[in-house]
Amino acid sequence: MSADLKKATQKPKYSFVLASGSPRRKELLASLLENFKVETASVSELKVHPDGPIALAMENARLKADAVSQRYPDKWVLGADTLVVLGDDSLGKPIDLADAKSMLIRLSGKTHSVHTGVCLVNRSQEIENCKVVSSLVSFKVLDDSTIEEYFQVVNPLDKAGAYALQTRADLIVCSFEGSRSNVIGLPMELLRTWFDQLDIVTLNKS
Repeated sequence: MSADLKKATQKPKYSFVLASGSPRRKELLASLLENFKVETASVSELKVHPDGPIALAMENARLKADAVSQRYPDKWVLGADTLVVLGDDSLGKPIDLADAKSMLIRLSGKTHSVHTGVCLVNRSQEIENCKVVSSLVSFKVLDDSTIEEYFQVVNPLDKAGAYALQTRADLIVCSFEGSRSNVIGLPMELLRTWFDQLDIVTLNKS
């Protein structure tokens, strides 16, 4: 077991709901909490925000958490939203493989930002913590054969920006700065701090 996983006792003190159907977020959260419910939020996510992509990621995370917390007012509810941003453009999930290939070609040889908005809500306690964590990812220069090889091992259609840092990143990524888990979908460093401060999970100090 890694040192990070040893820091958590796996004993959540409160009922917890992850307002996301992402298997990657579920896996990340499971490293902190033993028991939690997954409830996908039925909301219309914003496509743009007048204050830019960081505000967009935060607002969509808040919308998801708020929608699910209405059904579970006495539980902790976590919403999240991840955006891949290149220049002034936000790259969401591709609509098909051609779109996915186009995204990777755009990212090829460039550095882009990954913003994950997270919002932790407990209505009964009147608590709402929202924040955006940002990371930088630099891509290698990609050719058609590399992209085709990458798509053999990664399904790009359910991933913002058409890639996953946790799977064969060696094919496409040359470096990243900031939180790795943030790029995958949840900034675990921030969540550990929040969980400790709010006494949601007891951290093992040994």
